[in-house]
Amino acid sequence: MAKSIGTPTKISSGIKWTGLVLALFIGMICYYNMHPAFGKRPSGERLERIKQSPQYRDGKFRNTHVTPQLTRPVRIALSDFLFHRSKDNIPKAPIPAEKIDWGRLPADQPSLVWLGHSTYLIHIDGKNILVDPVLGESASPIPGSARAFKGTTVTTAEALPEIDYLFISHDHYDHMDYGTLVKIREKVGKVICSLGVGAHLEYWGYASDRIIEKDWWDEVNLGDGFRVILTPARHFSGRSIWSANTLWTSYALKTPSMHLFLGGDSGYDTHFAEIGRRLGPFDLAILENGQYDLSWKFIHMQPEEVIQATRDLGAKALLPVHSGKFSLANHAWYEPLERISALGTQHQVAVLTPAIGHITNLSDKSLQLKPWWKQRE
Repeated sequence: MAKSIGTPTKISSGIKWTGLVLALFIGMICYYNMHPAFGKRPSGERLERIKQSPQYRDGKFRNTHVTPQLTRPVRIALSDFLFHRSKDNIPKAPIPAEKIDWGRLPADQPSLVWLGHSTYLIHIDGKNILVDPVLGESASPIPGSARAFKGTTVTTAEALPEIDYLFISHDHYDHMDYGTLVKIREKVGKVICSLGVGAHLEYWGYASDRIIEKDWWDEVNLGDGFRVILTPARHFSGRSIWSANTLWTSYALKTPSMHLFLGGDSGYDTHFAEIGRRLGPFDLAILENGQYDLSWKFIHMQPEEVIQATRDLGAKALLPVHSGKFSLANHAWYEPLERISALGTQHQVAVLTPAIGHITNLSDKSLQLKPWWKQRE
């Protein structure tokens, strides 16, 4: 005699409870996505302008060449990420960073202060330039995830000096932090960003006349001898379930005294050589070096590719970022700096590796920086 699998009443009740739990879960996700940190999708005139971009095709922004975000099966990438992480993925002791006193910024020399990951402030030719600000304790909207390493909080958003120009490379959380941007809103003169990113900023209270929102190869005269050209990158964008509705970018920045390349996030591709031919050489290239993995090799560079990109750009020196504060990949937290330093020596590329919070004099041609990441024992 077959076993009973339950009365129709019990089965119906189970289905109702399952449906209720599912509806509640979906409702929570929808409510969570209403948080202002997720920003706003481009619409209206902004969206119409986006549709005219050569980079926008079939309803999304596209890279110059086909760029899959994952290059290995999802199950392998996920298994590596969850179960095969480096034992040194998170520092065992606080990072040996330097607390920054902004009053010590020298007025008469070009200086750079790296604030961890891809956030840095450049003081040059009388202007303060802030790039990709993330000064909170997390690089993710998910509570408890992507926490900042101990010791890396060397300043607060409130303590920052006045910012003449704020550059944003793309809208990912580890480059565009809602909490930081709201706190510094009244300190910022102009924001330079790529197509679509201004929708987030306006939603967060930034006046539209303070936002300069452009496409690749557009040039902007900022005045006082400052000129910027938005340049290509190989990456992607998105802050919620919507992806690639804002453009990612890098920047070529010309000041009265220096020519800088501000890289943002990018996998290696032919665009570095093209930028070098059209706009190089550069005094300094600031490029991502960290959070890499062979599972996403087209959207983040391996250290060897960072060196090649530096040479493609015709840069006299390299300052690597995108490491030192958050763990977003499987490698040891110090590995990017060790590899890039060794490769720089091998290929005769000058690599600047300041500690987080250190005031780096960009005019010092004989600059010697200690390998601070080795102080980890």
